[in-house]
Amino acid sequence: MDNTFWPGKKVFVTGGTGFIGTHLVNELIKNGAEVSCLIFEVRKDSSFVKLGLNDKTNLIYGDVLDLELLKLTLEKYGIDTVFHLAAQPLVQIAIKKPIETIRVNILGTLNLLEACRLNNVKRVIVASSDKAYGSHATLPYDESFPLRGEYPYDVSKSCTDLLAQSYGKSYGMNIGISRSSNVYGGGDLNFDRIVPETIKHILFDEPILIRSNGKFVREFFYVEDAVLAYLTLAEKISELDLKGEAFNFGTDQPITILDLVKKIKDISGKENAEIKILDVAKTEIKDQFLSSKKAQNILGWSPSHDLNSGLSETYLWYKEFFNK
Repeated sequence: MDNTFWPGKKVFVTGGTGFIGTHLVNELIKNGAEVSCLIFEVRKDSSFVKLGLNDKTNLIYGDVLDLELLKLTLEKYGIDTVFHLAAQPLVQIAIKKPIETIRVNILGTLNLLEACRLNNVKRVIVASSDKAYGSHATLPYDESFPLRGEYPYDVSKSCTDLLAQSYGKSYGMNIGISRSSNVYGGGDLNFDRIVPETIKHILFDEPILIRSNGKFVREFFYVEDAVLAYLTLAEKISELDLKGEAFNFGTDQPITILDLVKKIKDISGKENAEIKILDVAKTEIKDQFLSSKKAQNILGWSPSHDLNSGLSETYLWYKEFFNK
């Protein structure tokens, strides 16, 4: 990360009050950027409020489905850099609410890209996902693989990704696409996700619930490393002339869900915590993990945390959050 890059930059973040967005906005402000956030609502118990970011940013109330609001905001604040993180991010919610998920994730991205085009924004980072790849027999996924999402959330991220590529190539826009593995860390209050859910069950002496059969393979990526990946990509866009270029970001350390849960148990010291395998997750890809070699070779980026150190910091955050 280049600490001299951000002072004076005028940055717009969608999804800035969310889990990853809060960490990103906090880092941008610490490094001297002027940040504007598009928000729908702010939870009073959120890290965004606890860090005082609501008093340090320009708050724009609305959503990414409002194209006119996006255009006016980028013009009013003279935005030169955009991070597009706003999305419906939960796989299981997407199964229950496919129309809402697809509207927000696809049409919202289209609106954001169009507003950036019309306002000549200098650099745009779009958050895609490893889910955009869909299912492939060969692992790990690299950036040469076709995008072929199968389930509603995965399809929405495939389309988001392709839209960003299209705008970069069609209009010569400096756009970088982040395809991250599963991000975890302190501040994630979506307890449908396996890491915060597992920690919460352990702290409250409840059985740990695994929705799959425990054999699914995933990759888990610490939030501080994810933020530095976004910032590094933004810093390099103009220098490398990236026009809709995608990069995988992860740890290159795949693990089964059951082994992940056991690792969190070990960190907690509560070896007697019960694990219940529900085996009800039928609309998820079985094995999915990335190669981050392109980001390492081209961007000079690499993660600072392995799974043990990231999970240890995360466990301590939730222990303090719940006063346990």
